[in-house]
Amino acid sequence: MAGIRWVLGSLILFLNWIFSPKSITRNSVLQKEIDQQFSGFTLFHYPACPFCVKVRRVIKKYNLSLRLVDPRNCSTEMQDLMKGGGKLKVPCLRIQNNKEGTIWMYESSSIISFLESQIPEAQEINNAK
Repeated sequence: MAGIRWVLGSLILFLNWIFSPKSITRNSVLQKEIDQQFSGFTLFHYPACPFCVKVRRVIKKYNLSLRLVDPRNCSTEMQDLMKGGGKLKVPCLRIQNNKEGTIWMYESSSIISFLESQIPEAQEINNAK
C-alpha cells in the first residue's frame, strides 16, 4: 500500500509540475494589498495529497502568499492543527483574523471557494462564466 501511495503521489506531483497554472500578475501596490490581506493565512498540507494540490494550484493561479506547512515535518505545527482544528486532516486553512479570532477550515472545495471570494480577479472570472 505504501508503494502504491508513493507512486501515485509522485505522479500527482509530476503532473502538477508539468501542468502548473500560470500566476496572474498585478501591479506592485495591489499585490502588496493582497499579500497583506492573506498574511494571517496558513495552509496545512501534504505535498502529494491530491486535495492539497488542488488548493495549492488555486493559490498559485491567484498569486497568493500564504504560509504553507507540512504538519508531518514539525511537531509543534501538528499539535497546533490538532488543538486548533480538532483533527489531523489536510488540507486545512487557518485564518488568523483580529476581528473573529482564529478560523479553521477543512475541505478543499470550501477552502477554494473562500479564497476565491476574497480575490477580486476570481470574482470577475466567476461572474464572466
